[in-house]
Amino acid sequence: MGQPAPVMLRMGAYVAKQKLLGRKRFPLVLMLEPTLKCNLTCTGCGKIRQDEELMGKTMSYEECMEAVEECGAPAVSIAGGEPLVHPEIDRIVAGCLERKKLTLLCTNGLLIDRAFKKMKPSPYFTFVFHIDGMREHHDLMVERKGVFDKCLEGIKRAKALGFRVASNTTLFKSSPPDDIARLFQLLMGLGVDGVIVSPAFSYEEVDPAHDIFMSRDESIALFREIHSKAGPNIRYYNTPQYIQFLLGERVYMCTPWGNPLRDPGGWKGPCYLLTDQRYDSFQEMLDSTRWEEYGYGRNPRCAKCMAHVGYEASTVVHASIVDSFQMLAQNLSS
Repeated sequence: MGQPAPVMLRMGAYVAKQKLLGRKRFPLVLMLEPTLKCNLTCTGCGKIRQDEELMGKTMSYEECMEAVEECGAPAVSIAGGEPLVHPEIDRIVAGCLERKKLTLLCTNGLLIDRAFKKMKPSPYFTFVFHIDGMREHHDLMVERKGVFDKCLEGIKRAKALGFRVASNTTLFKSSPPDDIARLFQLLMGLGVDGVIVSPAFSYEEVDPAHDIFMSRDESIALFREIHSKAGPNIRYYNTPQYIQFLLGERVYMCTPWGNPLRDPGGWKGPCYLLTDQRYDSFQEMLDSTRWEEYGYGRNPRCAKCMAHVGYEASTVVHASIVDSFQMLAQNLSS
């Protein structure tokens, strides 16, 4: 997904500075979840089942901005839950943009008309619509009919209003490769700026009877088929190196601190997907987590994981400074 030059220059300068300073661990994207409330009960979602005690809580605008400042990451992904149910979501987005953060707002599209009334396009801002397949498969996975059509309507309206738009597709064992390939082609035809794709994380909180999660080999085989059938003209928001990782052409260890999570319960450790402990500050989470105990081959809960929130940062963090700039340049021109 091509990003405006000022956005990528800020990202590149940030990465270069961290590496020149010799910092081993630094964040790239703050995963900000101001609320875990959601208007859907998606089959594969661990969020609505993992932190039930937080479902009635929200972060204030001030708490969100404190987290943005404290973390210092150059990008903020506002997720949830469904962030558009938050009463101050427009202020939260505006606050991130005032700080020149590359800002993404993830949504299922059901409440998107609310956003259009309060938000304006910006080169630093992208709506990310979650859509897991064509109509039948998507509505099955989100457990409600009509969501696919509402999501497409939102994408079309957002593009017509001048917003940058990406999509986010989670792959499950039941994901039909032909279906997903057609979806990607459809999204390109609608002018979507970039496609995010990631295998689902195997949440322990999801009923195993659903049997929807894949092994690593299954994830690679599925994505290879989708990638082949979708063709060469798909604009991915993911880095090219992460796409190669999904194709089984590269090997990475995950970088769990690259996408730290702040939600109403505090800073979550060790990563966006696992909740072993919560901390009062970002630095405490960074310093106190026993990172050597997590990752592929180190923890059984990580054995199947190929999620972009763990591995996308690895493509940047594990690269040299020169390679990092080349990677960012690819994103700028793609």
